[in-house]
Amino acid sequence: MENHKLVLPQHLNHYGYLFGGNLLKWVDEYAWIAAVREFPSRRFVTIGMDRVEFHRSVREGTILRFDIQRSRKGRTSVQYRAEVFAEKPETGREESVFTTTITYVCLDDEGRKQPI
Repeated sequence: MENHKLVLPQHLNHYGYLFGGNLLKWVDEYAWIAAVREFPSRRFVTIGMDRVEFHRSVREGTILRFDIQRSRKGRTSVQYRAEVFAEKPETGREESVFTTTITYVCLDDEGRKQPI
């Protein structure tokens, strides 16, 4: 699944770079959407990201592309690999800025793990 996000002034820190927390929020949101679209009527919650390491800084006006692909499905959990690319509209050049694997667990109405 693919999504895009435009980096706006409200997404930046006081140095003019994208807040890392905003990027993590978007990765979590887009991967969660991939999970619930792939497994309708299931309830998923985030249980972890394998690595949080930013490869490049991101500035205002950058278009981010989020590429979300399922990498593993277990009995009660599912993992997605998320790769984020940054594109400068002026040049059209794209480069990888962040990669992680995010894991969700499937819960029932009482908050207990259940099979997917």
